[in-house]
Amino acid sequence: MTTPALIDFVDQFASELPEDVCTYVRQIYRRNVLRNDRLVAQLEEAVVAMNGHGVTPILLKGAATLATSPSERRGVRLMCDLDIMVMPEETERAVAALGAIGYGIHHQAPPESERWHVDLNRSRDVGTIDLQQAAPGPAYLYHGSGHALNHCVPALLGRGNVYIPTPTYQALMLIIHDQFQDYGYWLGELDLRHLVELRDLNNSVEGLDWKELASHVSGELMKNAVETQLLALAALLGVEVPHSMRSRLIPRLQFMRQLMQARFPATRVPFLAMTVLDLRNYRREAVTRYTQTSVRRPGLWSMPRADTLQFLLRAATAVRVGKV
Repeated sequence: MTTPALIDFVDQFASELPEDVCTYVRQIYRRNVLRNDRLVAQLEEAVVAMNGHGVTPILLKGAATLATSPSERRGVRLMCDLDIMVMPEETERAVAALGAIGYGIHHQAPPESERWHVDLNRSRDVGTIDLQQAAPGPAYLYHGSGHALNHCVPALLGRGNVYIPTPTYQALMLIIHDQFQDYGYWLGELDLRHLVELRDLNNSVEGLDWKELASHVSGELMKNAVETQLLALAALLGVEVPHSMRSRLIPRLQFMRQLMQARFPATRVPFLAMTVLDLRNYRREAVTRYTQTSVRRPGLWSMPRADTLQFLLRAATAVRVGKV
């Protein structure tokens, strides 16, 4: 998933690398440029269609990257779909707009789902559209951030109008996606592609506002997860993260776990025991969420349910694309 991003390394050190390696990376990069050019055209068409139905979408993750990257940098990111967010009251209009230009529903979450989304596709396209009503991950993790639109700026995408999250809010969503929606924090996994994207967000013109990022973090569980990701960002990609956001014990232990599991995959199952480090925080914040109160309650500790353990065991031993 990170192969196209190696083009910079190949261009800089071509004389020192094997010729077949350079040829391979350049071929993947050229093909990805063509693919992403088609994705941009597909995204613009979808946005214009939704605009025609009174919907201005928020572009998430790779879709936001495509919309903001210079054309000469468009090929460094490999993606399989376009993540687009609309307001709950806009969902029917957005789906109707996409249906009118040939999209069909491939999969739709039940209406009562905690995270509603619908995957739409067309046979002639190179990627699907993942239409969502909310930012990635559990809603309670965004409790301190307010509405997503508060952290977006209006922008043009060709003939269409969109909202683009600020780099700092994009970073927050990437971290929550990796650590909680994809269970990376519990499994001790690294998503190298998203680490590269976090680095690129920090290197963008606006850059990352570390104080603002910290202000979005609520609760010990989220703080531990965010700082674990920032530790990896600093240690593996050399990003200058403030010391106060990468110095606490539990995030450092979690990062050590990630490195150990990457080097010795057989340790993945034994290290699942590290979930107990944050089990108390998880249960306390889950109770706060479901009781709709901000009152701090004593942490509850007990063994995870059998089905939870079985799920984590299956996930820990599965091969997951882009995860280490």
